[in-house]
Amino acid sequence: MSDRFSDNALRLLACAARALGWTPDTFWSATPADLVAALADPTAPDAQDMTRTDLDRLLEQDRHG
Repeated sequence: MSDRFSDNALRLLACAARALGWTPDTFWSATPADLVAALADPTAPDAQDMTRTDLDRLLEQDRHG
């Protein structure tokens, strides 16, 4: 997976649509930080410190159901 947002945008859009119910307009109006905050585990002690690795792990889990 590339580290560039644009290379992963459609995959992230699909994840946001399924996990958050976001429409494409909502996704494209959001910042990457908005997406990270929306996908963060609210029970995690350092949820605000999500890394790219954390986001990749969430995307991988979502891809495999």
